[in-house]
Amino acid sequence: MKPSLLTGSALSLSALSLSLGIALPAIAQEDAGEDKVRIEETIIVTSTAQRSEAEQQVAKTAGGADVVNHEEYADRFLVSMRDTLAFSPGVYTQPRYGQEVRISIRGSGISRGFHMRGLMLLQDGAPINLADDNGDFQELEPIFFDHLEVYRGANALRFGSGTLGGAINGVTPTGETAPGIYVRGDAGSFSTYRGLISAGIDGGRWDAWGAVSADTSDGDRDHASRNSYRFHGNLGYDITDTISTRFYLSLNNINQELPGALNINDVLNNPKKGNFVGDQARDINSIRVQNQTQFRLGEGNLTLGAWVNSKELYHPIFQVIDHQSLDRGVWGRYNWVGDKTEFTLGFDARDGETDAHRYVNINGARGAQTVAADQKASTANVYAEGRYNVTDQLTLIAGIIAAQGEREQTQTLPVAAYGKADFDEISPKFGALFQATPDIQLYANYSRSAEFPGFGEVAQVAAFVPVEAQTAWTFEVGSRGRNGRIAWDVSLYSADIDGEMLQYTVGPNIPATTFNADKTTHNGVEAGLSVDFSKNLSWNQVYQYSDFSFDGDAQYGDNTLPVIPEHVYRTELRYSKGRLTLAPNLEWVVDGPWADYNNTTRSDGYALLGINGSWKATGNIDLFFDARNLGGTKAAGDVGAVITANPASVIYYPVERRAFFGGIRARF
Repeated sequence: MKPSLLTGSALSLSALSLSLGIALPAIAQEDAGEDKVRIEETIIVTSTAQRSEAEQQVAKTAGGADVVNHEEYADRFLVSMRDTLAFSPGVYTQPRYGQEVRISIRGSGISRGFHMRGLMLLQDGAPINLADDNGDFQELEPIFFDHLEVYRGANALRFGSGTLGGAINGVTPTGETAPGIYVRGDAGSFSTYRGLISAGIDGGRWDAWGAVSADTSDGDRDHASRNSYRFHGNLGYDITDTISTRFYLSLNNINQELPGALNINDVLNNPKKGNFVGDQARDINSIRVQNQTQFRLGEGNLTLGAWVNSKELYHPIFQVIDHQSLDRGVWGRYNWVGDKTEFTLGFDARDGETDAHRYVNINGARGAQTVAADQKASTANVYAEGRYNVTDQLTLIAGIIAAQGEREQTQTLPVAAYGKADFDEISPKFGALFQATPDIQLYANYSRSAEFPGFGEVAQVAAFVPVEAQTAWTFEVGSRGRNGRIAWDVSLYSADIDGEMLQYTVGPNIPATTFNADKTTHNGVEAGLSVDFSKNLSWNQVYQYSDFSFDGDAQYGDNTLPVIPEHVYRTELRYSKGRLTLAPNLEWVVDGPWADYNNTTRSDGYALLGINGSWKATGNIDLFFDARNLGGTKAAGDVGAVITANPASVIYYPVERRAFFGGIRARF
């Protein structure tokens, strides 16, 4: 990850190419009055205007935030969010199998061993979180993105997020930013094949872009095969010079076998082994339609959006979970910029219904029905943020978000039961941003966050569980900037949490159950550092320190929370000259995390060595490769928390096995 300059203007693509080691031998800029640039002798065509706005928003943020551009991960085999966010400071992404990855920022959803909680994920500005705030990040296809915007903690208020973790917004191309045809094909270990074809058309007042991807693999473990077919496209039209609208369509067909967890002995000696009693799997079919319309109103900009998501989840685990859901939402955001003052007003409202059914699992097929329930959920918030430039260097920031949620379940099987929970929270934030030099910023903020439980918490094992909302106050200080050849992005934070939603595994065939802790603390460091040794050689690295613990808990005292390791370090040395780019990389977990709340067992640390790179065959065609875990390391990469672990505990997931991938990408 390359920390951005803080001048408020976008990095030029030539500087970006040097810092990331991308081979862009020639850049030809069109007329200076145009927003677009066309990059010659490369497969990427993009718009500086789109990324410029994203970089400027980061430069206005009094806290941890960054933009991850496609070029930063183009040479990697892209299967999950881990492959796009590996070098984003503070983002913990740990693969479990296939496209399943644990994703957490500042300990958000720390013990959630399935799906996602504690983060707002967005695609092109619209949340993909469903009405109960849960979501399946597998529905975000990383190979489609032009760039990702990462806002950690309360810094994500501009997206309507009031969670501990923040928000990640994946931005896809348009016909304006990516005209022409783009093709990518990957192949590699474990009979893995992955392909993409996209096309963009710029018709002046209108433009269109669409992409189709397909993926199949046997997986690096027994019973871990997967396949997926996805489509994402958008159509934009400039209604007038000040009004524009864009429609989006996403289709997902995702089929993933679940290899299950292992005990530590199997992880270290037979990581290929699967544990899949009942032919477990998670299959998703979804259709998503969304629109956003922008109005330029003098010094202000109003954006209104709406979306509908229809989803089928067929999920044989301890039982066959068979859900059909329909969720929809509306959102709006108004930004106004004056001479010394700027403010944002916004809202986000979601509601949905789920037909929730469970059956006896007979080798992945439905047996006798065991549960039938109707689930209804709604989540809504309104938010505001104001900025005042006290001087040319100092900006003061204040914001607030008011959130309301409702979870309701009417169960008819195995017995009639009804449950309902309502939530209301108000969370303020305060911050200061100091421009020490044109290229160096200092910042601090103090904020409150609130997270409501979803049906994964209130209606998982029992009919309806009275789980309360999780709230926290977080203090953050940090700096980002550049001094000569060195650029950095460093944040230190401390969060005092009430009612943190924690989970523990009941047994190998039963999902985790949830409880509210009394008080917990999350302290940490999120650091990114890059050094440009020369125009051909750069060194990028991220370090994450996580000190998460109970605070005088009646049962667990001051024990360390399980799941996330204390120290995680990733580094990449990127060499680029002529047509060749090489980037050896290392991931080092100093000590593994605790596996249990009683702190009796922790896994060992590990180091994974890899290398990726590319060769520019022609001006429009690149060949690339990605080699992982070259040393064949065997270790536990992820763990499902339990109360007390022992050597027989089936709670561990092996790190990715040694693998080699390669492919081709071309633009015409």
